[in-house]
Amino acid sequence: MGKAAFAISAHPDDIEFMMSGTLLLLKDAGYDIHYMAISSGSLGSNRMSSKKTAATRRREAIASCAKAGAIYHESICGDLEIFYCPKLLAELVPVVREVSPEIILTHGPYDYMEDHVNAGRLAVSAAFCRGMKNFKCSRPQKICSADVAVYHSMPQSLCDQLGRPVLPDIYVDVESKIDKKREMLLCHKSQEEWLDSTQKLSFADSMFEALEFYGKMSKKFKYAEAWIRHDSRGFCAKGFNPLCGALGKLAKKERRL
Repeated sequence: MGKAAFAISAHPDDIEFMMSGTLLLLKDAGYDIHYMAISSGSLGSNRMSSKKTAATRRREAIASCAKAGAIYHESICGDLEIFYCPKLLAELVPVVREVSPEIILTHGPYDYMEDHVNAGRLAVSAAFCRGMKNFKCSRPQKICSADVAVYHSMPQSLCDQLGRPVLPDIYVDVESKIDKKREMLLCHKSQEEWLDSTQKLSFADSMFEALEFYGKMSKKFKYAEAWIRHDSRGFCAKGFNPLCGALGKLAKKERRL
């Protein structure tokens, strides 16, 4: 097996919004790429039942994965059921061990929605527990101890949950992946309908607005995804930064990491 990058989000379509460009660039750089939404997206419709919504969202996510050439991992709970708790952590840890990623892309602790914050917390703890033999998982999976670097994406709201700006460490030039990002996002037809009917939010326009926002902030790129690198302690060597190493000139470090 080669090196792996694992995007772990709260809901189907979250990866497409703020992570997929970077994930696609990592695939170009030789990484096996993995995709997991912790929640099934079961509450994202006022037209379909929760069960039918979850099944629809799953099909849409699998279609998006196919466009990216990513490996799909099943969700482990429903919407608004993402809590930082032993049960979900026990479900997620064996998945992280199985993938053994060198890079994890996930939400940050500053996002506007609690599902996003809790998904990021679970992803961080699952990475931390990857080598703990005595951690009780939901299924057996061999521990792994290789270095892993965790990177937190920017919030879709362009600010934290209190309306304050979030300043990235790293900007990634995703202009070459714009068309593929849009194709992946538009696989999520049911979510597009939900956001339009409940929040009057233009699906694709919202994504482009965020990419342009961080592109301008970078002072270098037209369209950018942006990241904050998690502290290295317990995860990897202090100077370990495989994202920037793999992407080279496509990544701009804003601060000393």
